[in-house]
Amino acid sequence: METKRLFKLLQEHQDKSLLFEYQSGIFVNANYHITEVKHIKVDAVDCGSQTDHWNETVIQLWESPQELDKTDYMSVYKALSILNKVGKMKPYDLNSEVKFEYSNATFHTAQLFVNDYMIQSNNLILKLAIEKTDCKAKSICGVSEVEDPKEEPCCSPTGNCC
Repeated sequence: METKRLFKLLQEHQDKSLLFEYQSGIFVNANYHITEVKHIKVDAVDCGSQTDHWNETVIQLWESPQELDKTDYMSVYKALSILNKVGKMKPYDLNSEVKFEYSNATFHTAQLFVNDYMIQSNNLILKLAIEKTDCKAKSICGVSEVEDPKEEPCCSPTGNCC
């Protein structure tokens, strides 16, 4: 989801509570805080020696250990006001992909994409998901979509890349 789409969605549902589903049926607890917003500029080179660049907006969620008994989720209105305040200090690239960075005692730190959302009762639920890593230079490196065990891996010493 692009950052501008997230803001539009939040603006349309300011009267709701904001929940994050980070695995099917598993939610970030109500004691979460928005602790950081990162405006990331990625300047990359892949294993096929191709360059690329893009921007990302990464919003960090953290569960406060002092508020374990909290049951009321942050309102969309409050989340939007936090994000708007950040935008006044450091402007967003509204076309950038937005991700949510999160972890807890049983879930590793990850930057999660917004796969979907749903309105349920008085809640706006953002459905988050991981995206697996991939080789962006498959055609250059001769890697097929379905790997043949007889083929040389992309970055082997005798492979076509790096």
